[in-house]
Amino acid sequence: MSAVDSFCPHTETLANGLRVTLRHVPGLKRSAAVLRVAVGSHDAPLAWPGLAHLLEHLFFLGTERFPTEQNLMTYVQRHGGQVNARTSDRTTDFFFELPPAAFAGGLERLGDMLSHPRLDETVQLREREVLHAEFIAWSQDPTAQRQVALHEGLSAAHPLRGFHAGNRDSLAVQRAEFQMALQDFYRRFYQSGQMTLSLAGPQSIEALKALAEQFSGDVPAGEAVTRQPAPELMASHQAGYQQVSPGRLDLLYAFEGLPVASPQAMDFLCTWLNNSKPGGLLATLRQRGLADSLKASALYEFAEQALLHIEFKLDNDHALNDIQPLLHDWLGFFAAQDDWAPLRDEFSARLQRRQETATALQLARWDNEERAVQLSENDLSRLREVLKQLHPADNITGRWQLPAPNPFLQTASEPPRTGLIRGQTSAHRGLRTFAQDRSRGRRERSPMQFSQGLADNTSQGAVYLRWRLATLPPLDLPARLDRHLQDLREDAQQAGVEVTFEPCADQWLLKLIGVQAPMPLVLKHILTKLGQPLPPAPAKSEPALIPIRHLLKELPIHCQQNSPSSALALPDRDNSVWTTAHWDALAIGLSAATQGAMGPVLARVPGIAGQQAQPTSPCRQPIWHTLQTHGDEQAVLLFCPTPTRALHDEAAWRLLAQLCQTAFYQRLRVELQLGYAVFSGVKQIDGQTGLLFGVQSPSASAAQLIAHIDQFLSGLPDRLQQLDDSTLASQQQALAAQFQSAALPCTQAAELLWQGKLAGHPSDYLEQLPDAIMRVNREQLMDAVGHLTSAESARYCLTNGACPGEPWHAVP
Repeated sequence: MSAVDSFCPHTETLANGLRVTLRHVPGLKRSAAVLRVAVGSHDAPLAWPGLAHLLEHLFFLGTERFPTEQNLMTYVQRHGGQVNARTSDRTTDFFFELPPAAFAGGLERLGDMLSHPRLDETVQLREREVLHAEFIAWSQDPTAQRQVALHEGLSAAHPLRGFHAGNRDSLAVQRAEFQMALQDFYRRFYQSGQMTLSLAGPQSIEALKALAEQFSGDVPAGEAVTRQPAPELMASHQAGYQQVSPGRLDLLYAFEGLPVASPQAMDFLCTWLNNSKPGGLLATLRQRGLADSLKASALYEFAEQALLHIEFKLDNDHALNDIQPLLHDWLGFFAAQDDWAPLRDEFSARLQRRQETATALQLARWDNEERAVQLSENDLSRLREVLKQLHPADNITGRWQLPAPNPFLQTASEPPRTGLIRGQTSAHRGLRTFAQDRSRGRRERSPMQFSQGLADNTSQGAVYLRWRLATLPPLDLPARLDRHLQDLREDAQQAGVEVTFEPCADQWLLKLIGVQAPMPLVLKHILTKLGQPLPPAPAKSEPALIPIRHLLKELPIHCQQNSPSSALALPDRDNSVWTTAHWDALAIGLSAATQGAMGPVLARVPGIAGQQAQPTSPCRQPIWHTLQTHGDEQAVLLFCPTPTRALHDEAAWRLLAQLCQTAFYQRLRVELQLGYAVFSGVKQIDGQTGLLFGVQSPSASAAQLIAHIDQFLSGLPDRLQQLDDSTLASQQQALAAQFQSAALPCTQAAELLWQGKLAGHPSDYLEQLPDAIMRVNREQLMDAVGHLTSAESARYCLTNGACPGEPWHAVP
């Protein structure tokens, strides 16, 4: 077996023909599996559009060995992981991520469901209704419809022009011909020669290989299927076409006869097309007032074909005639570079940093797609052919230049230091730690606390910086600030730091999560930009979200318990929003060196360094918020806060959420067939823990949806009474294990610690939470259910439907 290379996974083909990639990364907290099957919606029989999509759904409905309450989805949810599948044009992917101790059980269930799926007609008819609900939502989604419209210039014979999602009309489940086609499709494609399994985790390569071999024993053996090439993308000899709509120009380029390579050939081109630094195409378009944004992406890649989409948001209607000449002039400059050496070096540095910060699931996905940290010779051959077919200008007239290096990517990563675990480090620069504040009993609080909830001997960390506003921000501030910070956020992301800056009622929260070494410099640049004049808001709005996503975005604002923003004073200028605000912050997992570098930067934070707001209690009545959303479907979010912020209440409600999750999904989605968007779980808002239930339906009204949720909740006492002690204990252990420090990824741990700070919990909150979960007894669970269903308890319903009246209180 080859030596382990953290940037190059081990690959081999097992005895039964299953191809595997294995990646051992010691620092990962989770393990992940991605199974790619070389078959997609374009491979389904023409007579039955959506057959491939329906089959993907059927795999998740349980087997004789692992029925619904033990299947892969239930198992992964119980252990706090994530699971999903996706049917694409030419591939179908199944993927999940779990704590390492539970990983083997996930693989066992994945292998069993693919080898022994439930294909009886009753199940197919029921799941077809779910696909039909998805189809209705998809048909009303502006983004999805625009994607369909982009393909209108392609040849009518190409599968990209076809319908593949599936609905009641296309899936004739009760016809014998359909059943025969479904069985044939399954037997032909779902076998080892068609599959690639990618595993990533902290386990050794030997351990991962043993798991892969166990999985391969469940999969039917077979050979790779030779699929027919698709017809040419264009019916004419044209290489592409354009589509014009108000404020928008879409250019599409079709490629044929390309050398086979990884997706990174096209990624490389799109990366530099999208670059906004001086001397590039986008910067020039903005300077000339032609376009506000540019987004290049590959819409389709299979075998020797590809489809490139370049989207421009226009500043004026006169830009159409000027954009394409500039594009081809820039392409001529780009094609003339000598092997793109500087750009390849920066591209590789970005990919390497991305791998350093990736989750197990992200790594497994990239390995499955055969992405490396460098462009291969095949990639370069494909890139040169792509550029040739784009017909770049021969005589370059523009003053183009290569983009300057990313300043954050040049920051050297601090190597992990052994022997340093939780405890006081040497460079707090006068800023007290969370633990010191409590142990000394001081009433005053430092605005920046350095949490000891995570070890400071890794490369990962997080910074949360919150402003509580004293003045009312302008309505267009979020859009203008988002535009102002866009380039900076992209540079930070390439350097391994995710930056989010979002408003919520009278608060703004800035989060930096990822590689900690660049964080002081990233924060310094952000604070500098906050003092600069903001650009005007973009003229064009973003596409409308589907109702349930719109409600999720708005939920924190409507469940906020702090003073309403309408009571705030008006600012005299943009930056006075920050200079008059009170700020506090939490740094998590930062090393002594990073803390030392952060000290001088914190002196630049605008505003008044002040104490955090005291936690408030939710109002004790059911509140109904009605929002306007896009589309005809009704959607409901129900947020039920705990009665207090005490740790024992949070523990009981987390366990209750664990016990509800599968049953709620089974009742509303599978049995009642209300829609495809059905979920439940724990949600924390401004330090307040609660249960969140969500449904979007193409047929039921908001009042009917909330009635179904209430009916489910009213049945919880009986459900808990029927739960035997051993099952309850098993669920508790699985839930408590999710919050052990060895199992928590940095992003999740940081969010928990921030919410714990807002709730007023002590610095060892994460250490106490698993113990609190294990101490919950059946009586406490019944008390939690009683509070959840009480008419006097706080409840927030966020929906696009009308208030049904008592007991709900409608508010604007």
